[in-house]
Amino acid sequence: MASYTTLADLVEQGVAGKRVLVRSDLNVPLDGPADQKVITDDGRIRASVPTIRTLAEAGARVVVTAHLGRPKGAPDPAYSLRPVAARLGELLGRDVRFARDTVGESAHEVVHGLEDGQVAVLENVRFEAGETSKDDAERGAFADRLASLAELFVSDGFGVVHRKQASVYDVAQRLPHAVGGLVQAEIEVLRRLTVEPDRPYVVVLGGSKVSDKLGVIDNLLGKADKLLVGGGMVFTFLKAQGHEVGKSLLEEDQVEVCREYLQRAAESGVQLILPTDVVVDTAFPSGDVTPSPQVVAASEIPADSLGLDIGPESARAFAGALVGARTVFWNGPMGVFEVDAFADGTRAVAQALTEVTADGGLSVVGGGDSAAAVRTLGFAEDAFGHISTGGGASLEYLEGKELPGVRVLEDD
Repeated sequence: MASYTTLADLVEQGVAGKRVLVRSDLNVPLDGPADQKVITDDGRIRASVPTIRTLAEAGARVVVTAHLGRPKGAPDPAYSLRPVAARLGELLGRDVRFARDTVGESAHEVVHGLEDGQVAVLENVRFEAGETSKDDAERGAFADRLASLAELFVSDGFGVVHRKQASVYDVAQRLPHAVGGLVQAEIEVLRRLTVEPDRPYVVVLGGSKVSDKLGVIDNLLGKADKLLVGGGMVFTFLKAQGHEVGKSLLEEDQVEVCREYLQRAAESGVQLILPTDVVVDTAFPSGDVTPSPQVVAASEIPADSLGLDIGPESARAFAGALVGARTVFWNGPMGVFEVDAFADGTRAVAQALTEVTADGGLSVVGGGDSAAAVRTLGFAEDAFGHISTGGGASLEYLEGKELPGVRVLEDD
């Protein structure tokens, strides 16, 4: 098993008076005009607080770098981290300075003006083309400039460790480094999901597309005892069973793959559970359309309808399949949970996970839309064993892929 220098190790070695560059994941959803952005879900900021606070309280001069959205390698006010820095300051209960650029004049002025225990946030790292460049030299040149701002590096943005990017991968090659508390916790939980998990082990997958989860299904079919499939991706499985799915989301090019998965599950003794009923409507929900949901058998979806949630019978069945589980991994909502009429399936799964936790099992909410769903639906975060901050990184780990941003942190 790989070993890492941990945050605790770094603090024990002494960080007082040292500039510590922390790669956090502050990629939160924002709403409103460019100059008046409002954070609609601060979960990732709150998850980043413990590592930053630990360093600040140990006397480090903390320099936080992160991305927001997908700007195209140039400054864009719509993706400024300024409102995020303000919220971070509120959560830390201390002033957080903000640099108007990433490695330019403002960054140097702010960073070199820090005193022990103070925190600064650099502007969106993706405003620099070198951050995401596929060219090693271009990415490395930017990493040199970023690394020059600090003496130590802490990787705490699990949502980006599957990316070979300057602030994630290349900086770690240039500075003494440690794994942050958040990344360490994520790795430990994911190991529990992949290395001799406590059984029964149940995986619940949802979300829009089968193609997003192919690697996970392929890898976990040999590890899980039960695999529950809901969300938009279920309609490709239903098509593979020979059912018509109306206007529901369908990936025609994945039908044969789903048919093979159904066969593999049957041959290996894994219970692959699909909905028996679905909630449908004739139009996708929008501000101009009042939902008119109907519950139909999963095998009898009308030609003019699209499935938007698993049905009540399926919700009960999915919840029942989790009873007695000792390990559960859930990634992807069961329906369009943002609309009340199509949220019941996701709510039922989330509630069942809380009961697994209460019974002493490990329940893991796999980031992304699933994490947003549990907060939107009013569940307390501590009702789950772990809520991941990195949906894409979690999935790649569960596919068996190497995560560059984790590999680079391993001790030689």
